[in-house]
Amino acid sequence: MISKLGWGSRTQAAQWVSEGRVRVNGRVVHNAELPVRQGLDRIDIDGKEPVPAARVVLMLNKPRGLVTTAEDEKGRATVYSCFADAALPWLAPVGRLDKASEGLLLFSNDPAWAARITDPSSGPPKTYHVQIDRLPDAALLAALEDGAFSNGEHLKARSARCLRSGDKNAWLEIVLEEGRNRQIRRLLEAFDVSVLRLVRVAIGSLALGTLAKGRWRMLNQMEMDSL
Repeated sequence: MISKLGWGSRTQAAQWVSEGRVRVNGRVVHNAELPVRQGLDRIDIDGKEPVPAARVVLMLNKPRGLVTTAEDEKGRATVYSCFADAALPWLAPVGRLDKASEGLLLFSNDPAWAARITDPSSGPPKTYHVQIDRLPDAALLAALEDGAFSNGEHLKARSARCLRSGDKNAWLEIVLEEGRNRQIRRLLEAFDVSVLRLVRVAIGSLALGTLAKGRWRMLNQMEMDSL
């Protein structure tokens, strides 16, 4: 419940519980999975009752080489290094981009809103520009839309088209309706195509635009509503 109110992550909330800082209806709790009824049970942390925080959503132009996590067990640089000294509230990634991928990544302090954005049944489509190691033909583009199986999962693109071609490689625009782990890379690998570069350029109508690599900005209410 603490994370749902936007006060911190589930990991942080569990830590506060283990430290005896959380009370439910006046009693200290030691079980982070204790069911709590929103609006009926009273929660306080260090004697203060959490209230739902105002929704905050920001977009980051994620550089390649950063992992999408708050803390990495391997000591790798994370996306949170882009927010150093920014004095932001607690924010969690809305979906993920793998270490080698770049582009538009959202963060929010509202887990319920984030879940709607990442849910394939309710969330907006995601658009990617993908550089591949070959020149595509119509058959490959059609095959990407028909899909392929990878590790028991059927992966497919909502749409795939060629943006531009060089002598040996090309850039595709691929639109996904769902965000499975390494979906585009796995889908292309199924057709023996390697990814040279992968950039997410839009989520729904929200475009990455001219936001510089490693920079971020807050979304306004109209942009949040559009998602």
